[in-house]
Amino acid sequence: MKIAALTRIPVRRWAAMLLAFTVWHAAAVPDMEPEAAGLHWVGTWSATPQQPWHNGASLATGFYRQTLREIVHVSIGGSRVRVRFTNAHGQAPLRIGAAHVALRSHGAATVPGSDRALAFGGKFGVTIAPGAAVLSDPVNLEVPPRSDLAVSIYLPAATGLPTLHFRSRQTNYVSPKGNFTSAASMPVASTTVCAEQFVNRVCTSPWYFLAGVDVRASAGVGAVVALGDSITAGAGTTTDTNRRWPDVLARRLLNQGPVMGVLDQGLDGNTLWTSALGLSALARFDRDVVAASGARFVIVLLGINDLRAGASAARVISGLQQLVTRAHAAGLKAYGGTLTPFLRASDAQEAQRQAVNRWVRTSGAFDAVIDFDAALRDPAWPRRMRPLYDSGDTLHPNAAGYEAMAGAIDLSLFRP
Repeated sequence: MKIAALTRIPVRRWAAMLLAFTVWHAAAVPDMEPEAAGLHWVGTWSATPQQPWHNGASLATGFYRQTLREIVHVSIGGSRVRVRFTNAHGQAPLRIGAAHVALRSHGAATVPGSDRALAFGGKFGVTIAPGAAVLSDPVNLEVPPRSDLAVSIYLPAATGLPTLHFRSRQTNYVSPKGNFTSAASMPVASTTVCAEQFVNRVCTSPWYFLAGVDVRASAGVGAVVALGDSITAGAGTTTDTNRRWPDVLARRLLNQGPVMGVLDQGLDGNTLWTSALGLSALARFDRDVVAASGARFVIVLLGINDLRAGASAARVISGLQQLVTRAHAAGLKAYGGTLTPFLRASDAQEAQRQAVNRWVRTSGAFDAVIDFDAALRDPAWPRRMRPLYDSGDTLHPNAAGYEAMAGAIDLSLFRP
């Protein structure tokens, strides 16, 4: 357009053009505000990615032209946030057409005015290679501690079998066809999927394609990673109550200090050595612990499923030793949790559990010991947990039991 022609554009049209350019520019340029001195990124929530199949059967089908609204309960707050998405177990590239984060109000609804579009290198969409993950650009959003965020993603192309965290113990939402990522009230087509897990048919509401949320925090704030199995993942608690022992630990740290993000990397059925519903702890340690934003400490509570499957105490101990070695190599402090009671274990399995616990308590391998066994066991019958802590299967605690587990953790372990 020639300069002379520009002078003939009406003032109102000039204003409209300027406004359109401003809106486009704000949308196209990522939030690249420099990090303030003394601030860094710390994980406030996480979930362990799993493959979408078990024993040859699919745990969930894929999605096509639908929106997922996934609810996460953060541990610490901050004024800037970024989200990690994963295609860890995808068989094909995963295309995300749009992604948003907002404060959750209730159900699938978000708090008006809190919605933020997420960009990836300035673009409002991204394709994730099979086996890969992506981190969104940061956005300004005041996230209160121990609040709920709603992360919404629109999937415009067929996803194939989805990378997921199967038993979230949190209600998440799937829309009918359409992009509802920015909608304050999203229409809901489903919340659950049912599949065979070991010998049981389980109906659950998974987290799909979602691995973590970070907030910007002061230099003194770090993250505690809880690495474990279903006992760390909260089996035995009620959906949507956030009463897993890592949740209770996060509450205690916020109330009594020091403030630390708490990342729950518990996975149902997890073992040290073999992969069933997800990668073994030894296989996922670098991804789920070492790479966690701001990680400074790891609490390891693993081995009971290895023993149940017939592994020896020596085998479990060798796996735990390797986790400690790798934690120290990454500059992390490693705290060992004693294995909790399991009344239905055979006498041989109970003897092996006691042998593992003796090693955890006395070897000096860990930087400190957290005696979860002592916190839960019945003094009159030490191979079982106190009845008021038992969810009913003699293996998994109930909410009161998880309170007792978190209460057994000395908070001074996390002080500088």
